[in-house]
Amino acid sequence: AMAHAQGARASFCRGLAARRRSRSTVAASSAVAAASVFPAGARVIGSGSAAPERVMTNVDLESLVDTNDEWIRSRTGIAERRVLGEGESLAGLAAQACTQALEMGGVAAADVDMIIMCTSTPDDIFGSACQVQSLVGATNAIAFDLTAACSGFVLGMVNATQFLRCGSAKNVLVVGADALSRVVDWRDRGTCILFGDGCGAVLMQGVEGAECGVKGFDMNSDGSQHHHLHCEFDAEAQAPAKPIASVAASTCGSYNNLQMSGQDVFKFAVRAVPATLKKSLANASLAKEDVDWLVMHQANQRILDAAASRLDLPAERVVSNIARYGNTSAASVPLALDEAVRDGRIQPGDVVATAGFGAGLTWTSCIWEWAGPPAANKDE
Repeated sequence: AMAHAQGARASFCRGLAARRRSRSTVAASSAVAAASVFPAGARVIGSGSAAPERVMTNVDLESLVDTNDEWIRSRTGIAERRVLGEGESLAGLAAQACTQALEMGGVAAADVDMIIMCTSTPDDIFGSACQVQSLVGATNAIAFDLTAACSGFVLGMVNATQFLRCGSAKNVLVVGADALSRVVDWRDRGTCILFGDGCGAVLMQGVEGAECGVKGFDMNSDGSQHHHLHCEFDAEAQAPAKPIASVAASTCGSYNNLQMSGQDVFKFAVRAVPATLKKSLANASLAKEDVDWLVMHQANQRILDAAASRLDLPAERVVSNIARYGNTSAASVPLALDEAVRDGRIQPGDVVATAGFGAGLTWTSCIWEWAGPPAANKDE
């Protein structure tokens, strides 16, 4: 029995059945065996996104640091970014994105079982997921935060898949949301030109007895490289530590600004992203030719181009909106995804390759099929 269960689990990673348009095939016996262990298949049926109203252009940055529009565009591909303004909160934007995803998927907020809030910059150090739950009206959902920096959203989707496939949840909202403007040094030209704020979300649903839309994934981390990208607690400001010295007993806890070694992160990304995507494709029993769209972390246009080139994917199959939003960390993948869904590029049945990489260091990828709203699948 144990061997049977292990074989069934392995079959999930290899892919469970044929693609809609005659792509790689998987033995029917494998699909049946997997179904006997996992009662539901996970599908992505809705998406949404939201961004702050305030737009900060490259020209705006010229008044803060020694830079110019041409210099930023040529090195990053970024023209502008969004920044949280007065009266805006990350939880509020995340709730907007979730509501859009629920509306697209045709699911009521009361029917949501779980909210996974992927963020490194919550409104509250204890997390913002419960605030989002309240704002959305998902009164029956368990809500919790997941922190994995720019890899967070993709890891969130992988986590949601486990709950859906084992049947412990039916509807899960996965949110990617970050406001790195809060921790950027706006006098550091090396970082302030890159980052922006935003939110994106997907609604994932478990469908009993159905083929799983999540085909394969790969997850990695290397803490020995943490020094390349970090935002650490300001221990010096708290020396001597609370509550030993009366002078520090009531001081506010604080974090340093984000620190990044840009060249090291660039080299890491162009090497790690193609490698993790190839592993996920192998786990899904798919080839790179089976991928319709690459939606990866929007860190730098040069990284997007380099990763696509190493995978031999043409530019028209790579979703990019970094020019208008910059690097929004965990929000970048769902923000770009929602845009491509709503403008009609991504259609039901399309295979999407997603990848995230960033602080930790972490890097992960996931291959899945966009199912779209249930109405789009009524003929199945």
